[in-house]
Amino acid sequence: MIDTTAPEFARARELFVQEFGEPASKDVLAVYAPGRSEIAGNHTDHEGGHVIAGAVNVAVYGYAAPNGLDVIRVADEGFPTFQISFDDLSAHEDEKVSSASLMRGMAFKLAETGRTPAGFDFAFVCTVPSGGGLSSSAAVEAAYGRVMEALWPGRDISPVELAQMSQFAENQHFGKPCGLMDQLAVCMGGLAYMDFRKAEPKTAKLDFDFDAVGVALCLVDVGCDHSPFTDDYAAVPVEMQQVAHEFGCNRLCEVDEAAFDTRLPELREKLGDRAVLRAIHYWRENDLVDARWKALNDNDIDTFLELTRESGASSGMFLQNVSNGGSFQPAMYALGLAERLLKGRGASRIHGGGFGGSIQCFVPLDMVDAFMQQMNAWLGEGSCRHYTISENGACAETTTWA
Repeated sequence: MIDTTAPEFARARELFVQEFGEPASKDVLAVYAPGRSEIAGNHTDHEGGHVIAGAVNVAVYGYAAPNGLDVIRVADEGFPTFQISFDDLSAHEDEKVSSASLMRGMAFKLAETGRTPAGFDFAFVCTVPSGGGLSSSAAVEAAYGRVMEALWPGRDISPVELAQMSQFAENQHFGKPCGLMDQLAVCMGGLAYMDFRKAEPKTAKLDFDFDAVGVALCLVDVGCDHSPFTDDYAAVPVEMQQVAHEFGCNRLCEVDEAAFDTRLPELREKLGDRAVLRAIHYWRENDLVDARWKALNDNDIDTFLELTRESGASSGMFLQNVSNGGSFQPAMYALGLAERLLKGRGASRIHGGGFGGSIQCFVPLDMVDAFMQQMNAWLGEGSCRHYTISENGACAETTTWA
């Protein structure tokens, strides 16, 4: 059930009326789609590896209703209202990197299921921080998809299929290459394990509350998005896959580790140290994901934190996506501040792609207030936030417009 008493829904309602007037019917759609946090599995998904991700308690909150027109109209709080028509749902070059491109891409995929597009209005607010590494774009894509699934008659769309549709929209229409992990976490909700070896990922869910076991899930915005480090970020999968190609494979998940070990001197000579180290990280991190998933299922938070610290060290030493050298090292700086405060308790690690974006900290509850206060003092108010897992994935349900 979607809790429409949340204050964000009141804001979405006001925005709807402001932009579109009152809906024609009292039956409207309430829409919810959460952001996500990568709990374990740093740069493993694109190599067919394992990931743990959690939907978190920031989200898209909105209302949608048919408008009787041949267009979709979208109002996003804080951004200009836009509309798209159905005459051409292919990717438009002039819409790249825009919300309209995401809506057009999702409409294209939903129409492929045999649905007949029909006009609707959608007004929403999004509390997922933009550029903070919590996948606001995936939340928006999934919200669009659930609205069209509900308003355009057709078969049910599973969370995995909706995630794949969302990935398509972001890759082909929006113009941003991305894996499937962000969208899948948003669509599934809760805390989820994902295995990306096959095109249809294997998944499992766990009902888990970090606060209940004495630690707060905190994400810290390091004050720098990924854009200054685009080339550094892109080099990670490129170098991992260079190793895979030496074995006639596309991804590291297809490479036999023993065969890798026998060819290490040769690989180092041909590809350089960093590519080899990044491959070492992949297998190490993949094993750590599985061990952390077991620890969470066993309710063993101490083991989980110990393994998380190992993961953070692997990202820094072997994956090397925390710092690219020089005097500008925002992610490493934030990690240094976090470790200075944690003093060996809890755990910290790079979050997501790395270099910029955010870091993830598991902070003992007895020190979380002081930790957040000091991190915000050092990095700016609102940089550090305490999150909880959202059990709801992207969804839409009929409600009464009171």
